[in-house]
Amino acid sequence: MSTRPIRFFHRGAIVEVSCASPTRSVLDWLREDARCTGTKEGCNEGDCGACTVIIGEVAAPGDPAAVRGLRLSTVNACIQLLPALDGKALFTVEDLKPMSQGSLHPVQQAMVDCHGSQCGFCTPGFVMSLWSAYEQHQRCADGTTPVPTRQQLADELSGNLCRCTGYRPILDAGQRMFDLPAVRLDTAPVLAALKQLADPATFEYSSGTERFFSPTTLTELAALRERLPQAQLLAGSTDVGLWVNKQFRPLGDIVFVGNVAEMKVIAASETELLIGAAASLEAAWRALAQRWPALTDVWLRFASPPIRNAGTMGGNVANGSPIGDAAPVLMALDAQIELRCGARVRRLPLTDFYTGYMTNRMEAGEFVQALVVPLNGPLNAPLNGPQRQLRAYKISKRFDCDISALCAGLSIELEDHHIKTVRLAYGGMAATVKRAAQAEAALVGQPWTQATVCAAQAALARDFAPLSDMRASAAYRLQVAQNLLQRFWLETRAENPLPPAATSVFSVLPHDLALN
Repeated sequence: MSTRPIRFFHRGAIVEVSCASPTRSVLDWLREDARCTGTKEGCNEGDCGACTVIIGEVAAPGDPAAVRGLRLSTVNACIQLLPALDGKALFTVEDLKPMSQGSLHPVQQAMVDCHGSQCGFCTPGFVMSLWSAYEQHQRCADGTTPVPTRQQLADELSGNLCRCTGYRPILDAGQRMFDLPAVRLDTAPVLAALKQLADPATFEYSSGTERFFSPTTLTELAALRERLPQAQLLAGSTDVGLWVNKQFRPLGDIVFVGNVAEMKVIAASETELLIGAAASLEAAWRALAQRWPALTDVWLRFASPPIRNAGTMGGNVANGSPIGDAAPVLMALDAQIELRCGARVRRLPLTDFYTGYMTNRMEAGEFVQALVVPLNGPLNAPLNGPQRQLRAYKISKRFDCDISALCAGLSIELEDHHIKTVRLAYGGMAATVKRAAQAEAALVGQPWTQATVCAAQAALARDFAPLSDMRASAAYRLQVAQNLLQRFWLETRAENPLPPAATSVFSVLPHDLALN
């Protein structure tokens, strides 16, 4: 156990913090202690992107996203707890001008040239997201890395909200920045500092009665969890950060899983895809979409890049929110959840994990170790052949970066044009994410026809009694759940299935309008 101050790289030097609360946010430290006020506080819950900063870590060997040895990730500073920065590098908007020897960085100059800022409050967050894209797409000195498309830039900026300029001039700036003389981050001093900060021991930080533990191995994590079963497990802080900021909830002892390399592993065998519980949402969704391309849309619409970079799929599932978007998809894939207590490991079908609203079958001292998705063939084959189909649909008021009114994960296996197996999982329709047992029963063994779909739609009304809230009424939720089953059939029917373009409004909108 290494008990010491929090140490990280910032503004060209190693910083030590020894008296801050373990629940102090990175944003508060920046603005109030470091006096770096370029980073703004907007929503203080990870939605608006005004506080976007970039975290740098030593890239793993072979990491395709590495920027000259570094992995750079946008995150929301408002919900990141300061001790989680230990051993990492922190970049803010104040870092950009020094990179350009006192002139505006190309990202900043492009925002000026294209009139991408009016009130300016959101601008630092936009600039940092654009800088991330700038470094990612200029990481090859020989120029072989392609410049991002306008749509790719829009996806990169989906976690940044602007209420006065609109996105057209900001996207113009995203394209313009690559036309200006290049300015690249010198990663050598950063990597040298991170090497100096590397600590293989479990890190403990305390202030007063509050303690923060950061184990580096799975065995150490399991031992800590057994010793401190009431401690708050922390991964990406995308939920826990809101408990602190919005509910002022004391957390007590905190055990951080973000430095346990074994928990970040995503590995595939012939029979299963294993997603470590500490693997980021971005990495987990990427791995799923590589095998099931139909999941690409829900991947890109799951929160925003800063949330997906920080949060974990294991945490999303363990949290148990009835409107969590990962669980319906994983249930449609017949996934299992792997739980560990000490040396004991057990697996449960994810369908059986939840017992009620935000409650589950985890025992004292247990934690989620991994998610396991069965595989039935080579890459891209399991549920995308002519006989097996998978779809995921997210319904929300705003297309990007919004909480679902409901989310559906639907899969079906056909044999001789009859339904052999089916899994219909919905979030936002009950106190937990759950499968539609009666609708599934109405489908199994039946021909995959419009009449069969109508019977299943009627059965959905017996499966769910949704609530009305600010996101949707109960009647709307039930109707949309039934409509999504109809859409699923239209896209997977044997004759004349609808192509993706036929179900997307963006395919018929004018280009600029679609990206505004």
